[in-house]
Amino acid sequence: MARTAWDRRPLLLGMVHLLPLPGSPRHRPERGLAGARWLDQAVRDATLLAEAGFDGVIVENLGDAPFFGDDVPDVTVAALGVAAHAVRRTLPRGALLGVNVLRNDARAALAIAAVADADLVRVNVLTGAVVTDQGLLQGHGAEVLRERRCLAPQVRVLADVRVKHAAPLAERPLADEVADLVERGGADALVVSGSRTGAPVDLERLKAVAAAASGRPVLVGSGATPATVRDLLAHADGVIVGTALKRRHRLDADRARAFVEAARASS
Repeated sequence: MARTAWDRRPLLLGMVHLLPLPGSPRHRPERGLAGARWLDQAVRDATLLAEAGFDGVIVENLGDAPFFGDDVPDVTVAALGVAAHAVRRTLPRGALLGVNVLRNDARAALAIAAVADADLVRVNVLTGAVVTDQGLLQGHGAEVLRERRCLAPQVRVLADVRVKHAAPLAERPLADEVADLVERGGADALVVSGSRTGAPVDLERLKAVAAAASGRPVLVGSGATPATVRDLLAHADGVIVGTALKRRHRLDADRARAFVEAARASS
């Protein structure tokens, strides 16, 4: 089988954090797509990340807080679909495109990925149940994996392990949770994050997830910086990064390049 960007190690995915989308509380009303700030910035950020050397990007509606749980409005799905399509047309051939629909609308993410020719979706809660600021979130792995088979069997599912901004409904051994995500949830890769957006990962938890991952790739999902990425990649296959690349809340080209250089130097 031919190798693709997915096979690169370390795998580096940069976040395209969308500005507030139409329908969200902080959105600035605009007429049409021409000159729409949220769409222009999505294309700008994707271009910057590709030029910095990232293997791909994940488009995410981070600006839409407060988030719905697992059933976002139609207007959000439509806007994310437009953004994902624009980003796909911006990325160079072979670059990976991912979609994450916050908070946990994995079925919407999969639908967008299928239409926008994306390569992966990130699912915050694929199996089990957690308590969050959106209330109780439960995994929908059965529906997601069946719909993937019909819509886009090539799309990989990146599943969070004890996702950030959440607490488990009941404590279970970490190795059991990881095994269920892989064996029963069908996760293609696992994501380990800190407690909040931008918060560093607990290194011991990262090691434990990697040990129980049954060969699935393990990605660091928050808190990585040029200073810490070498130590993290000693136990992970890649990194998803957004916050560390920003200056004054905007993606910065110099920071993006510095991160890629530090990560590649670790391999």
